[in-house]
Amino acid sequence: MKNGAHHTEWHESLWRGKAAGAGGGEWRTRPEIAAELELECRLTEALAKMPETTVASNFTARVMQAIEREESRGARGWIFILNWRVLLPRLAMVTLVIAFGGLAVHHHELDVRRAELARSVALVADARTMPSVEALKNFDAIRRMSQATPRADMELLALAPDLQ
Repeated sequence: MKNGAHHTEWHESLWRGKAAGAGGGEWRTRPEIAAELELECRLTEALAKMPETTVASNFTARVMQAIEREESRGARGWIFILNWRVLLPRLAMVTLVIAFGGLAVHHHELDVRRAELARSVALVADARTMPSVEALKNFDAIRRMSQATPRADMELLALAPDLQ
């Protein structure tokens, strides 16, 4: 047998109250398990000194029912998570929250753009007044006067023969 199998047999013989026969004292010579089995031996002896208590006749049945309840609670938890009747409304609610949040952000951005446009229109309205219609009629003449290098008028030069 392997070391672990001996280890289990020694534990079991200690629990059954056969401390002297637990491996024939062989466990005391094995340092790797001696401390643990020594502690087991002391615990077993302390438990043997305690007075026996009476338990209800249905104690085992009640313990088994409690175990079954715990197991069913654990199994029910996973069923609850994977249940479409529970998951679908939650998913719908999350979708609605995200959609309304997106619409709120979009509406806010539109309001910001409208305010920006209103500020731009107000700036243009407050700008200097436009030139009069009379000034625009003579625009070409005014533009020619503002040029830095005047060009010679060839027709005028052709009419003046003494300058040539």
